[in-house]
Amino acid sequence: MDLLRKIVLLCTFLVITDSAPPTCYSAVLRLSKGIMDSMNRLETFSITKRCLAHLPKLYIDVHNSCVMVKLRDHLYALENLITPQCRELKRIVFLNARIRRLYNMINRLCYRDLVFFTDDCAALEHPPPPPEPQDELLK
Repeated sequence: MDLLRKIVLLCTFLVITDSAPPTCYSAVLRLSKGIMDSMNRLETFSITKRCLAHLPKLYIDVHNSCVMVKLRDHLYALENLITPQCRELKRIVFLNARIRRLYNMINRLCYRDLVFFTDDCAALEHPPPPPEPQDELLK
């Protein structure tokens, strides 16, 4: 019985420590990762891939001070897509809403919570190269 109490206490402690409220910073990181995953997924479908071809390239790095300019440019491009079919696709509409939410979070809600480490606007057009394998560094 004593072992059972310890297990219940340990499980309760783990649940409590894992349920800390998200910070504005963590919400921005989670949303930006979700947007990038959505964009990568949309690139796999032929109909949405054609629509995304008309958009500027975007890699979201919330630590880059140019992120607001790039998000704003992307929102403008999404709202002015060439074909109405692209503008009305549910997946594109959802992507637009998520990018708008991220833009508003960074611009209004989390304005003072983010720290910008770089101001390289060109870096937001391409994902960073994958990290070098650890085996290569040891040679």
